[in-house]
Amino acid sequence: MKASNLITTLRSLVEQKVPTFLWGAPGIGKSSIVKQVAQSKNIGFIDLRLALMDPTDLKGIPFYEKDSHTALWAPPAFLPSEGEGILFLDELNSAAPSVQASAYQLILDRRIGEYELPKGWAIVAAGNREGDRGVTYRMPAPLANRFVHFEMEVEVDEWRYWAYKQKIDERIIAYIAYKSEHLFTFDAKNDLKSFATPRSWEYVDSILKSNLEEKLLLDALGGAVGREVAVGFLSFSKVMHKLPDIETILQTSKGTYSDEVDVLYALSSGLVSALLNNNTPERLENLLYYTLELKSEFAVMIVQDLQRAGVLMQNSEAFKEWVKRFSYLLG
Repeated sequence: MKASNLITTLRSLVEQKVPTFLWGAPGIGKSSIVKQVAQSKNIGFIDLRLALMDPTDLKGIPFYEKDSHTALWAPPAFLPSEGEGILFLDELNSAAPSVQASAYQLILDRRIGEYELPKGWAIVAAGNREGDRGVTYRMPAPLANRFVHFEMEVEVDEWRYWAYKQKIDERIIAYIAYKSEHLFTFDAKNDLKSFATPRSWEYVDSILKSNLEEKLLLDALGGAVGREVAVGFLSFSKVMHKLPDIETILQTSKGTYSDEVDVLYALSSGLVSALLNNNTPERLENLLYYTLELKSEFAVMIVQDLQRAGVLMQNSEAFKEWVKRFSYLLG
């Protein structure tokens, strides 16, 4: 299931307190999506990495109650005691079987030892697939049966939409549009330590913003996404100097045009990023007029990216002309 559909589904299931399990390869944003759902609903979010826990971490520690002459369990302080939110059990199937057994009671009965999960809290879990080169334990059937299961997919257009909102470096967005297979290069049969994932491209964004010396960039980026992908990205980045001035286009609708595909990908992402950073009716009009003479597939890509980002253009005179020009590609 792609991210946008998964977010919509999770919102409904969290509302009904249905336990949900997200499966997927490493680095594709499973935990980020669950946190995003919590933020959108303005509720609490607690992230527990079960692979790092012992069974007593969940059950708590027994202590002697002198009045009743019984042993009681002191629940851990990190479990919620009130309100509403999402209790996220990350890496559940990477946890030792004894920890999974402790989690089973929490998921099944919404309680463990003396602790009871507040009614306003939903349980969502996540884990990597068994073939993903991670440490995993086969989930017992009774535990698996307590969840509604979804497998998360990597979808390039949705990632690019997210990247625009997060102000990811426009060179990265342009490169992924140009070389979409490099968004996710994980191969469970390959022993390489570095590979491209949505998460590792965030690291690339941070490296680029760190002002690292150019001579060190290849090694740093290769450590994030793999050397082959890093070489491709840096080679692609060199076309940026061939771009017409983006601010001139947005202010006047005037600019040169290129026939080079890599330049056009870079230009398209640059124009969208610049408009989203400073969106005015005049700048939008100028951008749309400029795209009228752009190669059709890139004109369409720019408008679709703007629409995904929520830019309204139905009342634009330039957009009406744009639709007449490119309607044959939209049908």
